[in-house]
Amino acid sequence: MTALDPHPDLTTDVIVGIGWIYLILFAMNAAWTAHVFRRGTHRRMPESLGGQDIPSAGVWALYSALLGMIAIAHFTSAAVPDRFLLRIPSWLTSEIDRLVANPTIFFVLSVAGFGAMIIFRRTFVKPTVGWLLLNGALLFLALAMTNFYFRQIVGKPDNVPIVAMLFIGGFFTWLYFARAVDNDDRVAQGRPVREAEKNEKILVWPDLVYTELICMVLVTALLIAWGMALPAPLEEPANAAKTPNPSKAPWYFLGLQEMLVYYDPWLAGVVFPSMILGGLMAIPYIDFNKKGSGYYTFDERKFAISMFMFGFIPLWVGMIVLGTFLRQANWNMFGIFEMPDVHKVEVLTNRNLSQYFWNDMLGTRLPANLIWREAPGIVLSLAYLLVLPGVMAATAFRSFYIRMGFLRFMVFSNLFLLMMALPIKMVLRWVINLKYIVAIPEWFFNI
Repeated sequence: MTALDPHPDLTTDVIVGIGWIYLILFAMNAAWTAHVFRRGTHRRMPESLGGQDIPSAGVWALYSALLGMIAIAHFTSAAVPDRFLLRIPSWLTSEIDRLVANPTIFFVLSVAGFGAMIIFRRTFVKPTVGWLLLNGALLFLALAMTNFYFRQIVGKPDNVPIVAMLFIGGFFTWLYFARAVDNDDRVAQGRPVREAEKNEKILVWPDLVYTELICMVLVTALLIAWGMALPAPLEEPANAAKTPNPSKAPWYFLGLQEMLVYYDPWLAGVVFPSMILGGLMAIPYIDFNKKGSGYYTFDERKFAISMFMFGFIPLWVGMIVLGTFLRQANWNMFGIFEMPDVHKVEVLTNRNLSQYFWNDMLGTRLPANLIWREAPGIVLSLAYLLVLPGVMAATAFRSFYIRMGFLRFMVFSNLFLLMMALPIKMVLRWVINLKYIVAIPEWFFNI
């Protein structure tokens, strides 16, 4: 890298900025060290190192001191960026790009992480584990900021709130599981849940109003500081001769925009959102489980919570992350450390189910009659929505059917199948380049 490099990984300002991240980490962990010291917890060393008990605060103190030294190194060595050694290794950036730029691997990892979070929730909710996960995320962020292209993504004013949203969403997910595991343990022990045991009530005036006023003042101050620190993400007036590449929707619509890759606009933009809203309104009427109302729990509502969180975290938040950080030039997939090259070409030959069936399986031409041509897809779609609910009622969801009755179960099963249609179609597009299950462009009807 030379001084004339237009895209330097490190500059003096960048090194100092990263130093502030490490300094904040140092302050956070110094406070955590004091907290652990007051608790007086100990950890046993491995037998190879003597097997003695040592104060946990001592380990955190050493870690905090290391963070402090790293912060000082950033502040004192920023004058010569080319010689600064503390940066993310190129082999690691290449490996991460190889994983996240592949949509199949990205989706599999997100679903696997979601499953691990539920299976190991009792370990996940331990304060020390949560603190370690937060430290790991912030350390990765600080180290990754030494890459120019990563900084362009996370430092974009449009994307800063999304990065914050990931940390906030992670915290509240951890908080839910912590409260749910605590209540599940209380129920198993025959004790009242936390919400019933600590059901303290306060007056709206003045207690609640004062609290809301303080929160309003703090949020206003935060927004003012935010507006002063980051420029507003305003662009030039619309110009048909110069359009953004790619042109992205606001972050809260990026999930819908990503769905347009796999479904026609009438499905991705109208049918599925309507089903989501209708399904949310239908939940109180089709829910037969009266437990878990008014308090946190997981064991008493395993299926409902797992399905809701699957739809929210891997499908919705995951697609927002994919659309924000990985979809770049020409709507191609790029790694978070990869240059978004507008000349990148993805050679894809998407084919419809009718082509797979008539051309590949039967070795014939596509029939001229469009209904006969799309018969395989039509039959498969009808079987998915009409036959599969009956199979579900007779097998894995039999207990649901008995308790819900025919009508409520049909509503529930079809909402469930419509939700699962999205990941199924995504996987089919990635694995076998399936474009449409039913393709009738003559009627503007494609599934």
